[in-house]
Amino acid sequence: MYVIGLTGGIACGKSTVSEALRREGAAIVDADAIAHELSRPGGAVYDFYVREFGGDILAADGTLDRGEIARRVFADPHVRDRVNARVHPLIRAAATDKIADLRAEGHAAIVLDVPLLFEAGWHRMTDESWVVSVPKDVQLARLMARDTAMSEAEARARIAAQMPLAEKCALADVVIDNGGARTDTERRAAELWRQRLASLS
Repeated sequence: MYVIGLTGGIACGKSTVSEALRREGAAIVDADAIAHELSRPGGAVYDFYVREFGGDILAADGTLDRGEIARRVFADPHVRDRVNARVHPLIRAAATDKIADLRAEGHAAIVLDVPLLFEAGWHRMTDESWVVSVPKDVQLARLMARDTAMSEAEARARIAAQMPLAEKCALADVVIDNGGARTDTERRAAELWRQRLASLS
């Protein structure tokens, strides 16, 4: 089974590409979705965050306050490293199980959608990697539009906390430019998927 790793910088449109691939029939293993599952009360990630930060990172309904966690994690590189070292293996183990299930179902190819594909070493689980990219000014504007409560300084700090987009693009097998119209990006993603399936048949 052929595994395509999909990643990109924050607010670059990785989800747009992932959804376009899903509409083409691609099976997606979504690391963010797995993280959300494990972050529900009783999940392994939930339990870790409560132990790490205490009860003040919980919302009134007992769920994790993801905004508060993000603020703490992005504010301190040491905290970020500690969290990543504990949380990523939990998510990776669940993703590995999902990949095994899809392999057993006989899929020719799947997409592994991971925000930190290169940073966390997940690219080693893939046969090729695709990076969704936009110009820096577009990335900043989209991030601030997505979270209107975020200041420009906070947005820049979030972007700076990740591997530089240019570095990701240099490591990628395929770079998908999402700086233009959404429909163009979706069309390009669909074309790439069809080409890959054709090459595997």
